[in-house]
Amino acid sequence: MVHPMRTLCPNYEKEDGLETVLEVPIPEEMFNSMGSSAALRWQNMRSKMRAQRADKPSTSSRHGSSNDQFMLLLKIVGSPLIPLQVQLDHSVSLPIKDGSIEASTAKYIVQQYIAATGGQAVLNAVSSMYAVGQVKMVSSEIHQSNDTVNAKRSCESGGFVLWQKNPDLWYLELVVSGCKVSAGSDGKVAWSQSSSNPSNASKGPPRPLRRFFQGLDPRSTANLFLNAVCIGEKTIKNEDCFILKLEAGSDILKAQSTPNTEIVHHTIWGYFSQRTGLLIQFEDTKLVRMKAAKGDESVFWETSMESVLEDYRYIDGINIAHSGKTAATIYRYGKALNHRGKIEETWRIEEVDFNICGLSMDCFLAPADVKKEQDSEENGMGC
Repeated sequence: MVHPMRTLCPNYEKEDGLETVLEVPIPEEMFNSMGSSAALRWQNMRSKMRAQRADKPSTSSRHGSSNDQFMLLLKIVGSPLIPLQVQLDHSVSLPIKDGSIEASTAKYIVQQYIAATGGQAVLNAVSSMYAVGQVKMVSSEIHQSNDTVNAKRSCESGGFVLWQKNPDLWYLELVVSGCKVSAGSDGKVAWSQSSSNPSNASKGPPRPLRRFFQGLDPRSTANLFLNAVCIGEKTIKNEDCFILKLEAGSDILKAQSTPNTEIVHHTIWGYFSQRTGLLIQFEDTKLVRMKAAKGDESVFWETSMESVLEDYRYIDGINIAHSGKTAATIYRYGKALNHRGKIEETWRIEEVDFNICGLSMDCFLAPADVKKEQDSEENGMGC
């Protein structure tokens, strides 16, 4: 069980004050380990979060580079974005005869997927959603590729909460082993931050969170793969699947690049069961070139992610994947410094709800520093 965001916590500063709401989901096992009684556990949890905010230097000195590397891997698997914007007003019933046979086949597969996840009318009736889940993560430290020892972290437990109003309005909070990652999009800019790093805005137009495509948002998934091509078949866990492939165009990659980084390619694959029509596996690979300050030698970062989706169950007529596993691998090479890191996440959805009442724009506001940076860029473009 996860203690979700709406769980009330006693007000220890003012005995007669209102109870406060815990802002991050905490797994039962982590919560129970913090004290012998409910009041003591809440007090210890609150003290721990306060200490982490007030004493960042000592936290860093205790964990050193190991903690920094785990946070890097946690952000990679916890809050990556999809490179393509998703337009929900596109008609899924595009003429199958248009385009190549590979593109027409992909549209037919997408139509079967829509039927398998609840049907067009049911999916179109969704205006917002909320999800709470648990995660378990095992990471490999980033190390030089010629090292023979691959140090493993013990399995870390955590939880997450997600809010979404459409693909461009969403918010995520993820906590694993005391490390917190937050990310969101206010419809104009996507951003992320962690307990050890300040807010960071993503270059380019707002994009959806990858986690929604791990079985939580069938309508966005269908619209994403509308422009895919079918490149063949593959058997995954005894399921014969069609493979749909999407390639981010050069104009999209350019918009998401910065003066110091170039996104070379970002490719997405979806594996759809021929028997059920459901999405069984979701993959993407991204290659980024970090430009050298001096000289021509650059550093490359390649990130590969593979998610297996399981335990589909109907919630309000929509077929949602309630568990799965994601493996993320990151390679860094160039300048004779070859490093590698890997993190595996196993997740389970505890609660999902749709069409949330009172979910306003205020729920998706970007942090103040991101908003200030956004306003500065808009004013600069107007000059």
